[in-house]
Amino acid sequence: MTLAPPNIGIISQARMTSTRLPGKVLLPVAGQPLLHYHVQRLRQSELPLYLATTTNWEDDRLADFAAAHNIPCTRGDEHDVLGRYHQCAQEHGLDVIVRVTSDCPLIDGPLLASCVREYVRLANPYLYLSNVLRRTYPRGFDFEIFSRQLLEEAYQRATLPSDREHVTPYIHQNRSGQVHFRHSSRVPDRSHYRLTVDTTEDFELVKTLIEQHSADQLDADALIQLLDEHPELVNINAHVEQKKV
Repeated sequence: MTLAPPNIGIISQARMTSTRLPGKVLLPVAGQPLLHYHVQRLRQSELPLYLATTTNWEDDRLADFAAAHNIPCTRGDEHDVLGRYHQCAQEHGLDVIVRVTSDCPLIDGPLLASCVREYVRLANPYLYLSNVLRRTYPRGFDFEIFSRQLLEEAYQRATLPSDREHVTPYIHQNRSGQVHFRHSSRVPDRSHYRLTVDTTEDFELVKTLIEQHSADQLDADALIQLLDEHPELVNINAHVEQKKV
């Protein structure tokens, strides 16, 4: 008997009410909202893409964006992001979930796809594969890959508000004791670079990279090389501290 290939989907979470930079995912760069670049780069993975946003009226604009770009959109409680992921996975029958966040406009779709292929090859429903627990990539290329089985367990058992808001702590803290880990990493380590957008300085860097260096056309290695060669760009947001989970 041949098993059917798993139904894999990327779920990107988004909301307009970010505390440090409200409305950041729709801020314009070169005539397009940041979310446009996020979506276009994820589509290079050739994996189905879904948007998970809230039922807040502020996020009607995100639902409208999703509809205009033929992206299925799941809406749920603002603070229960885990619930939104679970709902989206159920609605679309996903067996494998790739979690990303919409504040990463320069995420590398082919890099993500190669790690999904590795995940599928290993065929382990208890596997959690990511590049976030052992950071070597800049923030902004973040992804997590896990099974519907692990998501279901987290949804049923995770009770802390931080568990619900941040989706995967129950999984990556291995509270079940059954999770296996695999890490996507690169040499040399460039985890101190920031290509995520959480502050005005982050936005300034990404805007400069796209408008002056065509960063939306570069893969992860080329982007990292660009930052290596231009420390003045790195300095734009080098002082920004990541929000603590």
